[in-house]
Order: sequence, then C-alpha cells, then structure tokens
Amino acid sequence: MVTDAHIHVQPWRQLSPRALERMAAGRRDLDLIRRVLDDPAEFLRFLDQQGIDRAVLVNYVSPDVIGFTDEVNDFVGAFCRGHEDRLVPMGGVHPRLDPDPAGSLQHIVEKHGIRALKLHPPHQHFQVNAYRDGGRLPGLVALYARAQELKVPVMIHTGTSIFPGARNVYGDPIGVDDVAVDFPDLTIILAHGGRPLWMESCFFLLRRHPNVYMDVSGIPPRLLPRYFPRLSEVADKALFGTDWPGPGVESPRRNLEEFRALPLAPEIKRTLLEGTAERVFGRR
Repeated sequence: MVTDAHIHVQPWRQLSPRALERMAAGRRDLDLIRRVLDDPAEFLRFLDQQGIDRAVLVNYVSPDVIGFTDEVNDFVGAFCRGHEDRLVPMGGVHPRLDPDPAGSLQHIVEKHGIRALKLHPPHQHFQVNAYRDGGRLPGLVALYARAQELKVPVMIHTGTSIFPGARNVYGDPIGVDDVAVDFPDLTIILAHGGRPLWMESCFFLLRRHPNVYMDVSGIPPRLLPRYFPRLSEVADKALFGTDWPGPGVESPRRNLEEFRALPLAPEIKRTLLEGTAERVFGRR
C-alpha cells in the first residue's frame, strides 16, 4: 500500500490572485487539478491512476498570504466524508489570528472530523515556540496541549516557501525542539524535511525526539540521497509525500516512480511508503 502523506486538496477558488498565479506558473494540468479538487469521486480515480492507495489532504488557514480561511475545514471534512479508508482530512487553525486556537481545533475535530492539523509558520507569520519566555503567542500552549490530548498529529511546514508574502525566517525548524520537549506525547511532522536550507536540523530533531517525524514532500525524490544521506537511519520516522499540485511537482506517479528507483533497501522504501504512515495516521 502507498500513502501520500502530503497532497493538497483545497478549495482552490479561495486562492488569492498572486497565489494562484504562482501555483499555475508552468503547469499544463490546471483543468485536471480543478476537476479533481471539485469532486471526491474524480479525485479517487486520479489516485488510482497515480498508484496511490491513501492520501492525507493537507489544508491550512492563511487568508493574508494564500487566501485560505477557516472554511477549509468544512471543505476537507466534507470532501473526505464516506471515504475515510482512503482520505485523511488535515485541517487548520491560525495561531496568530485566532483568539482561541485550541477551541477552534476542538471544534473542527468534532464538527468536521479533522484528524490532523497543519501549521504553516512562513504563511502564518509566527514562530512555533512563540509561547516561551513571554512570547507573543501564549495561546500556542493550549493549542499544542489540546492536540496532544486529542491525539491529533500536528504537521508543521519547515523550509522555505516561494509564494508571495511568505516570511521564510519562520521556516527554520529548530524551534520545534522546544515544542517536542514541552509536549512529549504530541505527534509532530516536519513537512518537507526543512528543504532546502535546514535538512540537518530536521535530521537532528528526528533522532533526538521520539515524537518527531518528517515527510519528504516537495523534494524531488532523486535528490533525497543528497539531502538525507542517512535516510535509512530514520526511515521509521519518515513519510513519503508529494506536495502535489504544488510548484515543481508534475504528478504523484512521477514522484512515486522516482522514489521507487532510489538505491534504498526494499524494506526502507516500504517503511516510508506505508509503515510510518500507519503508525502516525492509523491503518486503513
């Protein structure tokens, strides 16, 4: 079985003009993208064609940078309803703009069936450890504590972003060290493995903290041996993901084929494609 742990099925009509222009640059499959993002049945057929058995549908709130409001949670919850064996709804709250992010998390879990949470520091303009030492976002404590209590995995964007308005200073993953220490039972996923600047920091965090994982989405699979030469050592903490239809990602199948061609042991590939995802998101 193959799980794509990072695929963007979002309400594309909410994209700001600048974000849509950036996402569409160089793509020839916009009609396909719109069609599958509008129809769960079409999307499931698309997954079958791409060789993907299960997908984590990543959504987050970023009205000022990307255009997405908290309506993404209603969207992804409804999109996945009835297909929970194949689709995992990942929703979002905005720690900087929401006066009660923990309450909002509780709400989207109970009302929309959200099973994982996405935070995007470069697009939401905050440090993940901004609750420490009198930091400006004390509400993060309650948010992380609530996610830990509800057993909701938290995916955190790490690495840079090329979208207009992104603040890449917030993409440095080292602040996750504080979060992992303070919330040891919170499952944390470092999206994109810190690429292209902070891969070593991500590798360190995976080895140090039992509750920290990463996905390798948004990285051309052929570059994984260069970015993570010791990937086999942390295979049980790593998830395969594509980031489709993000910039530079032609198709899930293309990434899957490139990944399967890597000089990694078969059991290592199986772990990234299936084993780690089962541990983080449960079995199908």
